[in-house]
Amino acid sequence: MTAFPYVIVIAAACAGFFIAWNIRRKKQTQEHFVCPIGFDCDAVVRSKYSRVMGIPVEIGGMLYYTLIAVSYTLFYFAPVFLSPDLSLAVLATSGGAVLFSLYLTGVQMFALKEWCTWCLASAFMCAIIFAGALWIA
Repeated sequence: MTAFPYVIVIAAACAGFFIAWNIRRKKQTQEHFVCPIGFDCDAVVRSKYSRVMGIPVEIGGMLYYTLIAVSYTLFYFAPVFLSPDLSLAVLATSGGAVLFSLYLTGVQMFALKEWCTWCLASAFMCAIIFAGALWIA
């Protein structure tokens, strides 16, 4: 069992967690988001689409990225946890995260007509995680 795909997935999960945590921190402190690509990140992360069932999207992101980092760390260092059912559940969760990221990217494109670099980076982390999870599976 090669470590490479596990390292990629765990690193992407850690990066994704940091992105979501940074968004949460800036929202709580009312700090302005700087967008390196020249759009209005504030309009995106503070929009009505930034909550799902009353829960801020970045909180869900932090939980997701933590689940992925912990799961794949356990899968690598304690392969006894890598049962087919658990592996499939984590893979399905990653697939759902990619689909949700695509939805949120569509919201940026069509509903808000604004882009958020941080949100796009998070979506990219979800895609990397899903690709790595497919590789491992």
